[in-house]
Amino acid sequence: MGFLSIFMTGLGLSMDAFAVSLAKGFCLKEDEFKYSFRVAILFGGFQALMPLLGWWVGTYFEGYIKSFDHWIAFILLGLIGGKMLVESIKDIRSGGETNIKTECERDEFSYKKLIILAIATSIDALAVGVSFAFLSVSIIPSIITIGITTFILSFFAVFLGKKLGEYMQSYAELLGGIILIFIGIKILIEHLSGLA
Repeated sequence: MGFLSIFMTGLGLSMDAFAVSLAKGFCLKEDEFKYSFRVAILFGGFQALMPLLGWWVGTYFEGYIKSFDHWIAFILLGLIGGKMLVESIKDIRSGGETNIKTECERDEFSYKKLIILAIATSIDALAVGVSFAFLSVSIIPSIITIGITTFILSFFAVFLGKKLGEYMQSYAELLGGIILIFIGIKILIEHLSGLA
């Protein structure tokens, strides 16, 4: 497996992280670099860690991982996205639109929430790591490429999301929640259609 193939794999794996980073950027009001770096380092780090774990487990747990990884991603993203939707609708109905971006910024960039999202968007990379073991792929250059690709895309996605969020004002969190739920559904459908 050459560099181009590894890079394209990393690009494909990072798309969910890119979309979630974009959604996070909708909430961003200030400290762009700080929060962009936090999102990028966690998303890129987990996107590199998961293939390493998958490669390590190799064939022993392949069937087990593939049987439930999509459900974990679907549930985590659905819960977080649903919570964002409920909170944003409550704030809009109560007339507290001006507080949405402040609350969103404080809560949405917490390490706890970002780590959950990083795990949810990188679970599919675990199975990729298992396939790397079968293909005898050199794991260290592969995970470095995947991690850096995800880091760069996530970093710039937060900035892009902030710019878009400025135009959406109070509906930024609502849109972010919808995106997370959509990604969770997409992951589930892709897996279930692959079984058909």
